Amino acid sequence: MSLDWIYYAISWILLAWHGAWDAIGVPDAAVIGTNWAWILAIVFLVVTVRVILFPVFVKQIKSQRAMQALQPQVKALQEKHKGDRETLQKEMMELYRKEKANPLMGCLPMFLQIPVFLGLFHVLRRLNPDKSEAGKTLYGWTLGQFESASAAKLFTAPIAGKFGSTAEELARLGANGTTVKIIAGILVLVMMGTTYLTSRQMILKTGWAEDPQQRMIQKLMLYGIPLSLLISGAIFPIGVIIYWVTNNLFTLAQQQWVLRKFPPPPTATSKPGTSTRNPVQPAKMGGLLGRAKAAPQAPAKPAAPKVAGPKPGAKPANPKKSRPAKRQG
Repeated sequence: MSLDWIYYAISWILLAWHGAWDAIGVPDAAVIGTNWAWILAIVFLVVTVRVILFPVFVKQIKSQRAMQALQPQVKALQEKHKGDRETLQKEMMELYRKEKANPLMGCLPMFLQIPVFLGLFHVLRRLNPDKSEAGKTLYGWTLGQFESASAAKLFTAPIAGKFGSTAEELARLGANGTTVKIIAGILVLVMMGTTYLTSRQMILKTGWAEDPQQRMIQKLMLYGIPLSLLISGAIFPIGVIIYWVTNNLFTLAQQQWVLRKFPPPPTATSKPGTSTRNPVQPAKMGGLLGRAKAAPQAPAKPAAPKVAGPKPGAKPANPKKSRPAKRQG
């Protein structure tokens, strides 16, 4: 299947934003070694995509809330069918179907952004000044736009350059290899860090899932994806890494707003007969790094004063005078 429609769509949005910034008066020439009109075009490509995907993000939050509400029932099924994995999976799928919860919905926004990422990767990888005129005008570009984008830089590093660029590729772009490696390396580290924070932010608020499949997805998103970027980031053009970092920052802000406005429901109490061991508790998170805030402790009740008992042989301190003495007959 041809992906040309994606390349045309990404090119159209990118060029439209570049034209808008150029019309506003953002200089197309480099300022502080950076062509800001092209950098802002990539940033607002992210904004455009995220606005389009906002309804999907809302569905993702609702699905996560539904999955969290089902945790006690999932735990009960795990206890009931311990050792029978096949029956457990069937029962859990039936539970999800009945309650209209989709365990894979949490990854849907990320999957929908993959075509955008691949499209931008393809478009920026083509920014080669040695291409023929037909190659430069592909996907709706003009010669002037192509040449301007080919020369676009971030702090003197071309947006089409990458950490793993060969000497030949750097020569075509007129770039310094050391500068490209430094800028690309810093951006890859920022990309890894912000990718980790976006996953951590959500898990700290919703808690770890009891469902093994969900827990595996959470661990993959928290640790696997950021670590994989250490290797794959070497082949990403700088412009693509700018897109990824901007997307992560947008996600952090969006999740923080949604989680504050629509906080996770309190953990449902287990039904009679179900195990209450290791309940899923949403963690308290302060700021982006998720540092736990100390829960306010209830003031301790003052202990009752201890009354010292009378010493052996001592008379009572407060004898009851109102009680008449018994007569001896």
